[in-house]
Amino acid sequence: MNRAPKKDGPESAEAIARLADKGEDISRFFTNAGRMMAPIQRVNVDFAAPMLEELDRAAEELNISRQAVIKTLVRQGLDHHYMAREHRPAAKRR
Repeated sequence: MNRAPKKDGPESAEAIARLADKGEDISRFFTNAGRMMAPIQRVNVDFAAPMLEELDRAAEELNISRQAVIKTLVRQGLDHHYMAREHRPAAKRR
């Protein structure tokens, strides 16, 4: 039996179009592995020049975009905030 191995990568647009033409459900290709993504909302944030330079250096070191650095650091800060809040005495929680 010579079976071709299954591809682990994403489907091509043409392959998805063929499935749609056959009437098959293609929603799994557009819903982030079965999970709906929250809507994206743009915001403007002002940074002092030295902080922006730090962010750019971090982005260069990590080989990612400035936006990815900002998102990562904000996520880490929020996670830290929530963990710290869970460990506070009940009387101080709000």
